[in-house]
Amino acid sequence: MKAVLDSNVILSGLILPKSVPGRIVQAWREARFDIVISDAILEEIRRTLMYPKILKRLKWSENRIDRFILLLKFKGLIVDPSMQEFEELRDQDDVPILAALIESNAEVLVTGDKDLLSLSDRYPIVTPAEFSKRL
Repeated sequence: MKAVLDSNVILSGLILPKSVPGRIVQAWREARFDIVISDAILEEIRRTLMYPKILKRLKWSENRIDRFILLLKFKGLIVDPSMQEFEELRDQDDVPILAALIESNAEVLVTGDKDLLSLSDRYPIVTPAEFSKRL
């Protein structure tokens, strides 16, 4: 199965490994599904991991963050979605996530973002809890 994980799921999973997002990240590391990723998603993850509050919580060095980003690139299915316009999106920062879903033909987009979840009647978008039941 191919899945797009919103950066909020990946980051929550790293910070709280015993949480539902943490179990999803662990399932990806165990190759139980393929993750779809784009440069825009990778940039957001890296930028967020560099926040002082996140650095303090994870206790990761910049080198470890770079290695994690490389792992995502190496093990992920990289897509280069064209930046489409989605009139139905309230938050235009969500465009790269939805575009990755469409470009990759992934089976699912996993997110905790309410704006994206509101589109689940049009796109295969689920919460982390719903996705974890599929694993």
